[in-house]
Order: sequence, then structure tokens, then C-alpha cells
Amino acid sequence: MNVYHSIEKLPEFKNAVLTIGTFDGLHAGHKKLISKINSLAKEINGESIVITFHPHPREIIYPKDKSLLLLSELEEKIRLFEEQGVDNLIIVKFSIEFSQQTPKEYVEKFIIQKFTPKIVVIGYDHKFGLNRAGDFDLLKMYEKKGAFDLVKIEKHELEAITISSTKIRNALIEGELQTANLLLGYNYSLEGKVVHGQKIGKSIGFPTANIDIASKVKLIPKVGVYAVRVHIEDEVFNGMAYIGMRPTIDKNLVKKIEVNIFDFNQNIYTKKIRLELLEFIRQEMKFDNVNALVNQLKIDKHIIQNSFQDIKISQKKSSYAIAILNYNGEAYLKEYLPSLYQNNNSDAEIIVIDNASTDGSIEVLNQYFPEIKIIELRKNYGFAEGYNKGIEQIEYEQIILLNSDVAVTKDWDKIILKTLNSNNSIGAVMPKILSAKENINFEYAGAGGGFIDSLGYPFCRGRIFDTIEKDQGQYNGTTDVFWTSGAAMAIRKSVFQKLGGFDESYFAHMEEIDLCWRMQRAGYTLKVNPDAVVYHLGGGSLDYNNPKKTYLNFKNNLTTLIKNESVIKLIWLIPIRLILDGVAGIQFLLKGKWSNTKAIIKAHFSIYGSLYSILKKRKEYSKLIQKASIGKAAIKGRIFGSILIKYYLLRKKKFSEL
Repeated sequence: MNVYHSIEKLPEFKNAVLTIGTFDGLHAGHKKLISKINSLAKEINGESIVITFHPHPREIIYPKDKSLLLLSELEEKIRLFEEQGVDNLIIVKFSIEFSQQTPKEYVEKFIIQKFTPKIVVIGYDHKFGLNRAGDFDLLKMYEKKGAFDLVKIEKHELEAITISSTKIRNALIEGELQTANLLLGYNYSLEGKVVHGQKIGKSIGFPTANIDIASKVKLIPKVGVYAVRVHIEDEVFNGMAYIGMRPTIDKNLVKKIEVNIFDFNQNIYTKKIRLELLEFIRQEMKFDNVNALVNQLKIDKHIIQNSFQDIKISQKKSSYAIAILNYNGEAYLKEYLPSLYQNNNSDAEIIVIDNASTDGSIEVLNQYFPEIKIIELRKNYGFAEGYNKGIEQIEYEQIILLNSDVAVTKDWDKIILKTLNSNNSIGAVMPKILSAKENINFEYAGAGGGFIDSLGYPFCRGRIFDTIEKDQGQYNGTTDVFWTSGAAMAIRKSVFQKLGGFDESYFAHMEEIDLCWRMQRAGYTLKVNPDAVVYHLGGGSLDYNNPKKTYLNFKNNLTTLIKNESVIKLIWLIPIRLILDGVAGIQFLLKGKWSNTKAIIKAHFSIYGSLYSILKKRKEYSKLIQKASIGKAAIKGRIFGSILIKYYLLRKKKFSEL
């Protein structure tokens, strides 16, 4: 992260996405805002910029107001922004002169001239300039002139941030550290220089480092004893901190902050240290004598040492992500996320990639599932490009893609990840997918594993065309497949990106088959492990008989063949497919589904019109496959012959009969 303490010598930023605020404490509410600007910056291949002020504006404008209590000092704020992945932090020295700018000067000379932003993210009630006369509407007037887009932070988001800040302050004052840390999204810290004390702690067997907090407006939590982590330069130690007046041994009754660092004997006078407050142990007490104090300190230390193991377990970091792409899926989020929570464990971070929903999806997530990370995209990119842009922002190597209309079962994620991790040559793994409507049946989109025939028609174990089997355990057992379902699949981010991700021209449907084909061409195998079970509603984005779905399926299927099949095979395969797709169109027509027939015709003309770009993409993907290859292409899950002949002429309706 680049940190600038002056606005006089700023570089030329590339596609800047900026926001402005004090961001005191940079708590969980602020983090969602920071995540938004980071996401927007990555989406437009730009840089995120946070503009903040030091000192706090209230310190300058109201110097006699002694009620201001801050959750973070400047150095701490810089560290927190860096942890959030901000590209550039601009620290503006707040002064009376700065506050005297007219609103127009603020916009023209400060925002536009200094940063030339592409996107400005700001609160609906943001005020700026002399007498705080500038507002959102004024900024909106400058969108065209300043060549930037203005993104509004809605009222409910800002209220949530304000409420959280108040709750955090109150919780710290009341000694409710667990609540404060939960709302912050990290452990509250006190930072200062080690100064000389009266050496009383050393004389009673508990040597302490006395901490001088330089800032007079830093909020000091409730007096008492705390379990802490002590950060000294690059080292971290466990310890026991005390905030209070020391009524047993000190008559001056001046509030002190001191820490007993366990198993430590270094000289750290004048050094800066940081106390990370983990747990409030007890309130301040006055003892009858020093011996009683020492006995209590021994008890405190024993309690704290025993608690560190529990703290370590509770703060275990996630090791993989479950990524859910959402567009106007408010109802699905309400219905299906609870099952994910119920069957989730601390190893997984749940992330929703939102394709610019226009319903209440974001509000539902913020209100009912605040722990979930949201990646907000600016527009609906569809399934393929939406996942590409979202996955680019996910830091985990192992990612499970999950549809928003899927209910999960116990250990489903652990099972497919165990299979994925059993061999580095496995590119993706899917669970058994059953119907959420009739849970004894397989579900259309993936069922018991994806296969394909010689002519490029996909089908599944448990589902061939419109014939769906009951699950009677007939397809249990881990096996190789040709494709894994996008409704639920575990992948490696590195493999996904090396092979170009989903083809963004697909928008939706069959993009996973295309990717899986590329994986196999690069030497990876694909698996289904039916020990893991999920229930998919299906047809959530488009009904299976929707003409648009028919169009996408036929267009994307032909595109997949042209991109991945050998040239020699394509010479005879494409004419055959033209005839067979024509037959399919006639079938739709006989059933009175003229719109679906038109969709097939439209799909073919789309292919003819974009043949050059498809062939160009074939060449580009072939280069990626060659570069990412781990061995010979091992095409598995492909059934010899035509599934059409087997299904319609030979009447083989079940996978087990093939």
C-alpha cells in the first residue's frame, strides 16, 4: 500500500476509485465499504484510494470539546487499511484553511484535479466544503465534467456503520470486549511507548512494562485485567495487561496501563509496543494487602494461560472459500444460506459475488448475514464473467463454486475438498446433486456427474436429456467425469486462472463444460464424489424450457466444440450437428414451442457471425492449455457413439443402460 502524507506531490493514478472519510476504528462496517472500492478498482483495472484526515476534523473545529474518543490512532489506522488491501492511502492534514474551501473548490481543485477519479464512492449525506454546504447532489452535477461515476452509499449502510461505531465504544467502556472485537472484526489494540515505572511489579514477582499512550483522544477501555498479545517489533508474546489506578499499592490513583509479558526478560524501554486485547478477565479490585494482590495475580495468570488455547482455536483462519454468485436472488439467499451456515465450519469463508442486484439482496446479506464477505460488481456480467471477476478478488487457492439455490449437507465441502487434495492432477470435484423439490431424484444440472458423447451432447449419471432417475445409490462411488457442475464444484484458483477461467462470451450455461474440457486437455482429471450430497432447486436463473436458455445451450455447445475438438473431427462433426440441431428445432415446433425453434436458429446464426472470434479464442486458449499443461491430455467421461441414437432409437433412458 502506498501512503501519502501530502496532497502536493501525488502520482498520476490509474482509473482511480476513491472514497473519503475518517474511518475511525476501521470496523466491520467500514470494511464492507473498503471491499466495495477494492472490488470496483479491480473490476475496471484501476487503483483504490482512501482519503482520510489527520487530526480528526473535530479536534480542529471544536478544540475545546473533550468528549472525542477515537478507536484508532493514525499509525494503527494505516496498518488496518494495509490489511484490507487498499492500494493508496492519502492522509490529508486537516486544518482550518482546508475546511474553508468552498464546495466547488473542494470538488474541482481537490477531488478532480488531484485524483482524476473514474469512480467516487460517497455517502448519500456526505457534506464538504465551507460550512459543510457541499453535498451528494453537487458532486452529481460534476460527474460529466469530471468524467467520473458517482456511487452512492445508501442510508441503511451508513446508519449501520454509525451504529456499529457507537456500539463498539460503549462495549469497550463497559468491558464487553468480546462484543467490541466482534463488531470491529479484529481485536482492539492499545499502542504506546514503554516508559519507566515504580518497579513495584518486579518486586512482587510480576514485572510489568508501563505503556504511555501518546494520543489524548484514544479510547481506553474499562479498567481491569485483560488477556493480551504483545507485539514488539516483529515478535509476538502472550501477556496479562492491567488498566487502572492500582488502588492496593498506589495512593495517587492515576490511571496506568501496564503489561506482564509471559516468559520474557528483554529490555524494551523506549520501544513502541502494541497490546492486542483478547479477553476481559476481571474488574479492578482493591486488596487488603500485597500478598492478597499477588495471590489474585497468580490466579489471573493461570486463567489467562489456560484461555490462550481456546482463543487460538476460536480465531483459526479460514483455509478455503465458498463463492456464491448472486443476481436478484434475495429469496434464495434467505432460503438457502441458513443450511450453508448450519453445515459450515470455521475452515470456510463464505463469499457472495453480487452481479449488481436490483432487489434487496445486499440488504438481506448485511442484515441477516453480516459475517459474509460481499464482492459487489457494477453490472450484471452473467454467470461466466461474474465468476471470473469475483474469483480474481478471492485470495484462497481452493474455491467451491455454489449456486444460490443449493441446500447443503453435513461435511459436503470437506468431502469434495479431500478428493481435490488427494492428487494435484485433479482439476475439479463435484458432489452428488439431488433435486431440492423431490430429494429422492437426481437434479438436472449435474446429477451424479457430467458426461458427453462423441457428437458433443452432454448428459449425466442419473439424467439423460429430460429423463431424471431416482437416486437409489446406483451411482455411488467416486469416479472420473467429463465435466463438473457449476451448481456445486471445488476448483483450484491457480488452475482456473491459468486456463483462462470461464469463457465470458457464454454469459451462462455450459461454461463449466468448456472449462472442464480445457482442464482435461491440460492433463487434469475431474471427479464426482457422491459421498457429498447437495440439493439444487434448478432453473433459478432461467427455467429449463425457457427459449433464452435454449439459445444459450445450443450456441455455447457449438462454441465449445469448435474451440476444443480437433480440426479433422470438426470437418464432419459440424455438418452432422447442423442436421441434428435442425431435427431438435422441428421437435420443438411439433410441440408448439416456436420460440424454442427460433432460439436454435438464432444460436446457429450467432455462431456463423462470430466464427472468426471463436477461432481466435480457440487459438488463445490452446496457448494457455499448452502453457498450463501438467501432462498428456487424459479425456475421460466421454461415451463412444451418439447419445441421441442410444436414447431415442435404442430406448436407453438410464445411464446404467449405456
